[in-house]
Amino acid sequence: MRLEIASKKAVQYACINFHYSKVVPAQYIGFSIFNSKKEWCGVILFGGGASANMGKPYKLNYGQYLELTRMALNGKQESTSKAMSIAIKLIKKKNPTVKLLISYADKGQNHYGTIYQATNWYFVDENESSGKDYFYKGKWRHDRTLNEYPKEFLKTLKARKRSGKRKYLYPLDKSLIPMCKQLSKPYPKKESGEVGSNANSKLDV
Repeated sequence: MRLEIASKKAVQYACINFHYSKVVPAQYIGFSIFNSKKEWCGVILFGGGASANMGKPYKLNYGQYLELTRMALNGKQESTSKAMSIAIKLIKKKNPTVKLLISYADKGQNHYGTIYQATNWYFVDENESSGKDYFYKGKWRHDRTLNEYPKEFLKTLKARKRSGKRKYLYPLDKSLIPMCKQLSKPYPKKESGEVGSNANSKLDV
């Protein structure tokens, strides 16, 4: 398996075709994944996060943390966890000021963070959201993916309260390991018979 810096074209294609949100982040550090057959498998993206205060609970300034924002994969990768591990090593090498990685598993997509559990992230929180999802063109969509439409149009769509997130941390700086351990909670697990993601799925977040 091989990773390299992703082109803008690769990022756009993968996010639109392989990720449930269908949204391309405005800013990112992206890696393209290639399997042992040299087939392109999609991208893994990191970004500064939706809020400049994301690192505040951990006493980190902007630039000292990154959010894993997309795992947009087509399923051809031999191992999602291996792709994740390589991406983390590259982030650490290319961005030495980054001390912590943060990511979220979307409860609305029935994601428990299986891939984070497989790669030894720390599960630290589970919350509810005050936002809404809208049913549009046969799928439930995040309200931010429909922000080009006027509010009057959104009122005509079926809506539901947006599900919350499951939060994971991965310390790149060893000094943050004790903090992560202190905050960590037992990994959330799928109930028996519940359909969910697995460690090698293109939707495994």
